Formats: sequence, structure tokens, C-alpha cells
Amino acid sequence: MIKPIFCLTTALLCFFSVFAHTITGTVTDEKGRPLPYASVQVKGDNRGTTTNSQGRYLLEVNASGSVVIVCQYVGYARQEKTVSIEKGGEVNFQLQPIQAVMKEVVVKSGGEDPAYAIIRSAIKKRPDYQNPLDSFTCEAYIKTLVKTRKLPNRVLGQKIKDADKKEMGVDSAGKGIIYLSESLTKIAYKKPEQLKMEVISGRESGGNGYGFNFPTFINFYDNNVTVLTSTLAPRGFISPIADGALKYYRYKYLGSFWEEGKEITQIKVIPRRKYEPLFSGTINITEGEWRIHSLDLMLTKQSQLEMLDTLQVKQIHAPVTNGVWRTKDQSLYYTFNILGIDAVGNFLNVYNKYDTRPQFAKKYFNKILVAYDTAVNKKSAGYWDSIRPVQLEPDEIKDYAVKDSIYKQQQDSAYSTAYRDSLRRRQGRITVGSLVWEGFTRSNYHPQHPFYFTWAGPLKHFYYNSVEGYVVNLQASFTKVWKPQGKTLSFIPHVRYGFGNKHVNSWASLNYYRYPKGAAGGEGRAIDSWELRGGKRVSQFNPQNPIGELLNSAYTLLEHRNYMKIYENYFGELRYTKRFDSDVRVTGSILYENRMPLNNLNEYSYFKKDRVFSPNYPYEQLSSQFTKHQAVVANVEVQYKPGQRYIQYPKQKVAIGSKYPTFSLAYSKGIDNVLGSDVNFDKWRFAAWDKVNFKIMGAFSYRISVGGFLNNNKVNIQDYQHFNGNQTLFASEYLNSFQLAPYYANSTTASFFAEAHVEHHFNGLLTNKIPFFKKLNWHLVAGANAFRVNASNHYTEVFAGIENIFKVLRVDVVNGYWNGSNGTVGVRLGFGGLIGGSMKVQ
Repeated sequence: MIKPIFCLTTALLCFFSVFAHTITGTVTDEKGRPLPYASVQVKGDNRGTTTNSQGRYLLEVNASGSVVIVCQYVGYARQEKTVSIEKGGEVNFQLQPIQAVMKEVVVKSGGEDPAYAIIRSAIKKRPDYQNPLDSFTCEAYIKTLVKTRKLPNRVLGQKIKDADKKEMGVDSAGKGIIYLSESLTKIAYKKPEQLKMEVISGRESGGNGYGFNFPTFINFYDNNVTVLTSTLAPRGFISPIADGALKYYRYKYLGSFWEEGKEITQIKVIPRRKYEPLFSGTINITEGEWRIHSLDLMLTKQSQLEMLDTLQVKQIHAPVTNGVWRTKDQSLYYTFNILGIDAVGNFLNVYNKYDTRPQFAKKYFNKILVAYDTAVNKKSAGYWDSIRPVQLEPDEIKDYAVKDSIYKQQQDSAYSTAYRDSLRRRQGRITVGSLVWEGFTRSNYHPQHPFYFTWAGPLKHFYYNSVEGYVVNLQASFTKVWKPQGKTLSFIPHVRYGFGNKHVNSWASLNYYRYPKGAAGGEGRAIDSWELRGGKRVSQFNPQNPIGELLNSAYTLLEHRNYMKIYENYFGELRYTKRFDSDVRVTGSILYENRMPLNNLNEYSYFKKDRVFSPNYPYEQLSSQFTKHQAVVANVEVQYKPGQRYIQYPKQKVAIGSKYPTFSLAYSKGIDNVLGSDVNFDKWRFAAWDKVNFKIMGAFSYRISVGGFLNNNKVNIQDYQHFNGNQTLFASEYLNSFQLAPYYANSTTASFFAEAHVEHHFNGLLTNKIPFFKKLNWHLVAGANAFRVNASNHYTEVFAGIENIFKVLRVDVVNGYWNGSNGTVGVRLGFGGLIGGSMKVQ
């Protein structure tokens, strides 16, 4: 039996050896310098390869006899060589700059540059080339590399230790590769907007991650071009051949050259104004067809580029069928220097194996946008050597070898105990500082069943209020994870002590989370969860906690203002949350509270002692403190975002959003005569919210809601409908509060109310015309908030401000109108911009 198999294997190897050959070589410029990421392919075959940063390439050829090898590089004349497969050997290319073969063009005085006529023709043909195929499939090889050129000694005050540098893979000077990944993704497309990506394989140096495997589609036939992610520029960038491009760009004719019987015109692209989302560089257009042949374009800080200092895009387009061209090679080079971290990187995409007449199975296109193969990160080094179209650099080979070896050792069962011991030792000793201020986390680092203990530094939770005096909060958490089973259990105790009223409040929560099997421990979102809480605590009358304790402490001590109103309660609550595959989320809870009033302790503050604290209850609604009572309240909420698309990982499915808003319907029932409950009400609320990016015109965010009481027979102040106010200098949550409204003056038990919050982030529109602002990249923001209960209870405020100050801060001027009265004006400071926009106000 073995002999026939051996013979068959030998025959197959001989058969494929006739057709499978490898051609290698180097691509250089006219001075012998290597040309990185040049395109190399067999003529007539849309499969090809790309040179590495040293100009080296390796090309697999499935043919015999002679073939023609084509080499291209943006800005250089294409070169072809006929190669005899049987002879083998190196096939090197030395390309000449296009300028050496371009004819001279004379532009007459006062006449228009010939480039404008060519660009107009390209703009006219743009819609034809935007999505020329009804359907297609292809493969994208993606390599991602990030290298540091310099690291500071400290980042945000934290010293970078030598051990940390070693773990990152950089030398003592801070130079080296900190991220390296490869992936192979199959892309399928069908008009009008059906897209699916199947990640066949992916790897990360020094780990078992999937790598960066989303192809970077940069379509310059789109009017508005997204590069990498909208975070780098929420407005996008205007294509040099966009419909309105002539208003934004100037063009200069550089000449033309010939390729395969086609004349290619090279045009210089020049932004008309600085600090607009515009490219600069060169774009090559085919005469007569007016399509993009290749391009080399640059973005800088003057292009309103965020985070990165520079970003260079190079593309080479090639025919995939008669009359249809697609991007064959695309490379992105970028640099950034943030907090002293000086780094460079690149994203290389090589598109191969185009099929312009694919046959898709029924229901192939569905809500899964990206699907990962179950063995995506389990491919061997030999597999990668066989499919990689770009040769690795020497330092990349070393990075894989060293980091993968270390990772393998860490995962090896014989080594795991020693490795876990080293990790535990690296946690360091518990110091007085970590015990009282920073806090600390300790883990046993078990690979399958890790345990975590976290201690929160109490001085970070040390507050003051007019009721309890100085307050200290002690909090810890104990978490056990069962990764194979996809389960997590946490126990979180709290102890609160008021030094003024000498009250001790202690409560705890027990949380159980269920994840897809193998994905526990915070990896992705839980399928469902249970939460059991109980004990004695201090709560604000508005359960949404409209003012944080730290901010209230500052105002109480410095301004003699006690905005936070609190009460004590013994409570017990059971909450369950379930996420369905349709991304419907259902939350249900039952709450018991024994509510007890608290009164102000004294009038102490540092300054402005002539003022008097207001009563410790919503005095706008109540003439005196509420009486002790019990409440049993049941709550249910259904949240749904239609049209969700998903990423299907090997062990879980994650929603990534849709073009539709999120809808929420909530209902609360106050249950009378159960466990002594003194409440009887029915309350409902419907809400919708979303953020819509209008690209060049900015982004629009909104949140609208309506609701009311169906029954308000017995409603205590804690169960009113509260509108989140704000009476401090610091902004509260923008799309869920009113920046100048009092905290409880508008609370209601009415049968109907409506609430709306809207704001528009201009993201550089308009401010890029103002000299001071455009250099700082500060942005305008404007909007309005309003609610209405009835003719005698309504409020509107409008605001305008500047955000993205140091990427974090935002300042607004707000004008509020209460019941139609003359406006009151205030200033609010908050978070907003590239980084600040993702920060949550506490």
C-alpha cells in the first residue's frame, strides 16, 4: 500500500514541477537603489507579487517555456522582460523615472494648463469606474508593520522599564518592531451594496491574534475618500477627481508616457488651500479612457490629518478583464510622534486572483460582513512561506522567530508554571501608595481558569458632602474566569463610611456573565448576565446620578453649594440581561428599596461661608423632607438596532453597527402592597439615537425620547421622571442632559413628556478658514436641547462651542430658555474631539 502512495506522490510532484517555478530578483531605480513595494507579475495573469522594502521579490509562475514578466512602480516607466522558465536564475529590473521618457509640453501665456481638460474628462468618467463590476471575488494579502524610531523614558509620567522594552521587542534605545502581522482575506462583492470578507488566515508576531485583516479599500473614484478609518479624519478627504474637485485643487501637466500602446498622462495635484481635507502628489490618467493608471498622494497635518503626521498612499491599477481595471497593489506609509513615541509604519495590500464572474451560493450574502475561518490563526510557517506575495525583511524574519519562540514557550505546559511565576513576580510588591491611592490588581495567571483580585485606592474615592461630611469608599473585586466554558463570576463588595454622620453603608454585587465558549474574561460581549445586588447604600434621588461625587465635593467645599441630593436605603435587586443574535438586548430587573431620609449635617465649607446650604431633598418639588417608605419596582427594557452587520469570529459574533438608529422601549411598574411597598405607578419611555457622518459637512448626533405615566396613583420623588440638569461649570453628558437646567425643578409625573438633544460636529468645516483655529485643528460644534411637559413646564437651550482642543477638551457657550422666559447664558467645559469625544463624563 505504501509503494503505490509513494509512486503517486512522486508522480504528482514531477507533474507540478513542470508548471510551478519560482522567479526571484531585485527592483532598483536608475541609481541602483531598491524600490520598495514595486509590482511584479506575469503578463496576462492578474496574479502577482510585490517587492519588499529592500526591492526583493519572489514570484510563483505556473507555466512552462517562456513568460513575460512586467514590473511597475509609481513614477517610473514600466518594464517588461521575457524569461525562460527552464533556465531560472535572477530576473532583476532597473526602472527609469517617467520624466526621462516624457515629452515636453508648452503652455501658452494666459492659457489653461492641459491638465484641467484631462481632469474634467476623468471626472466625467468617474461614475463609470466607481463600481464597474456587477460582482467579483479576489484575495487580499495584507501586511502591517509598526516600527519605533525612538521611545521616551516616560509616557504620561510612567517610566518605561527595560523589561517593558524587551517585551515590546525594541532595543535599549527604543528602536524596533512593535507590531507585525499578515493576513489573507477573500473579498466578495455584488451590486448594489453586498459585501463579504472571509479571513482565511492571519497571524501576529509573538501571539495567537488574527492580525490586521480588513483590506483598506481606498477608492479614489468616490467623491469622498476614507483612508484607513474615519477617526483619522471624520470628514474624509476629497478625491482629486471628485465632482467638485476643481474648486479644491490646482493641477499641473507634467507630461505623458506610453505603456502597452496607451498614453498615460502624469498630473501634479496641488491643494488650493491649506488645512482642507485634500491630497497632494501625482495622479496618472490614461488618455482617451480617462481612468486612473496609478497614483502617489500624500496627506499631512495641513490636510486635517489626525493622530498621524504624514500618510502616503501609492496605488497601481491593472486590468482584470476587458475594459475593467482594479487596484492591484496598494501601500500606505505613515509616521507619527505622540507623547514622544516616534514611529513609522506601513499597510501593504496586494490584490490577486480576481474572478469577475463568480457564482455565489444562495444566501451567501447575509448580515455577516466578516467571517473568520475556524483555523484562522493556526497556520504553519511553511504555509505562510507558500502564500506570501512579498518577501519578509531580515528584521521581520527575526521578529517572527524570536517573538513566536517566546510565545510558544509561554504556552508550553512544561514551561507555563515558571512563566506564570515570573508574571506574578512582575506584579511587584503592594506599597503604601498602591494601598491608599493607586490601587492594584493581582492574578494567578492560570491559562484556563484565571483569578483576579482588584483593590481600588480609597483616597481616589474620598469625597465630601453636606450630609455625611467627609466620606471614604472602600471597594474590591474578586473575579474567577472559566475560559473553556465561557463563564465569569465576580463578587464586588463596597463599604462607605461618613465621618460626619458616622453612618456605615455596605453592599455588594454578585455578577455572572456567560460568553461564547472559550471567549470568557472580557473577550467580546456576554451572551447574557445575571446581577444580584443588596445591602445598605446611599443613592441620589435621580437614579441617573446627574452630578458626580467628586464634582459635588469641590462645589460644596469651595462654593458652598450642595447640588447632590441623597438618601439612604436598604435594597435588594436582581437584574438579567440577554443579547440575541439579532442584537436585540432585553434587560429585566426587580428592585426593593427601604428608603430613609437624610438631612444636612452642618454648614461647613472652605469659602463663602455666608451662604446657606439648600435642603437635602428636591425642594423644588417637595415642601419638606420625604417620609420613610418602601418601594418594589419592576423594570424591563428592549433595545434594538435594525440592519446590524456582524463580524463572525471563531468563537463569537460581534455586532459592528448599521446605518439605522438604535431604538429603546422601557417600562417601569411600581408594585403596591408587596413587601410593604408604598408605590403604585406605570411609567414608559421610548427613545431613539444615532450619529450620522455627513463627511465633508461634518457629523450630526441626536437623541430623542417620549414617555409618561400611565398611572401615577402613588409616586414618590425617587420615581419621578427626572430631566438631567447641570448647575456646574463642567459639562454633563451632552446628548442626555441639559447644561443650564436645575437638577429637579422640572421633574414630573405627567402623562406625557418629550425630550430632544441634537448637536452637529463640524469637524474642521468653517474653522479651517480661520488662521488661528486651522493650525490648531480646533473644530466648531453647535446644537440644542429641549424638553416639554406642558405649557407651564418646558425648557430649551441652544449652544455653540469649540472642541478638539488638544484633542481632548471642549468649551461651549449655552443660552437657556425656561418656560419661554429671557435666556440665561453660561459657559460649560467638557470633553470633546478626537480623544475627548470617546471619554465619558462622570
